[in-house]
Amino acid sequence: MEKHNQKPRSTILQPLHQINRKKWNKPKYAEEERFPYIPTEQEIDQLIASACTLYATILQTLKETGIRTDELMKLQWTDIDTQRKTITITPSKRSNPRILPISNKLIALLNKLPHKQPKIFTMDKHSLRNTYYNIRKRATKKLSNPNLMKITLHTLRHWEATMEYHKTKDIIHVKTILGHKTINCTMTYINIEQALFLQETDEWTTKVTHDINEETKAINAGFQLVRAINETTAIYKKRK
Repeated sequence: MEKHNQKPRSTILQPLHQINRKKWNKPKYAEEERFPYIPTEQEIDQLIASACTLYATILQTLKETGIRTDELMKLQWTDIDTQRKTITITPSKRSNPRILPISNKLIALLNKLPHKQPKIFTMDKHSLRNTYYNIRKRATKKLSNPNLMKITLHTLRHWEATMEYHKTKDIIHVKTILGHKTINCTMTYINIEQALFLQETDEWTTKVTHDINEETKAINAGFQLVRAINETTAIYKKRK
């Protein structure tokens, strides 16, 4: 039997835009950018208090360091320096390595965990998230606070960055803590901090410094320079 006008199989399987000799442009989807939810410290501490020792340690680590979950899962016991109270972060592919300070509270929580394996946290990311979501759900119901449901593990990174900028007004400092390769990603926290603390009080505490030591203490305490009177004397202020 004679075959009539049968096209080669390779032609049949070609995309329609190639058969019709037309150029096809893949559509692009631009996601709308939104500021992340920034919880209060009290809400974060409520979640930590609602968790078992292991997950309280995880949440406290994320709260104090602002690291990503990928970086959290890489942490080893050799990264913890209890003498200097620091933690060394092995970066994910989008970050820089860094050494960050940690509190006595976090060190105490870490010391309660078993030291049987090189890694501190041995669960996989899927288990980490699922268990955290269950902890968050129980805490939300117990405390009748629906805002807790907005707090993801990554939210603690946004919170830490916002609070660090609020304390220091130093965007380079925040960039270093987060491990950002460029400052472009870090700049958003200036906007978030300004919006978050827009309604705060306008009352200030002032401090006059007379030498470099006093200036250093004032800056470390969160004071901002108002005016230098002379080479040794300056006026600083911070919000009450």
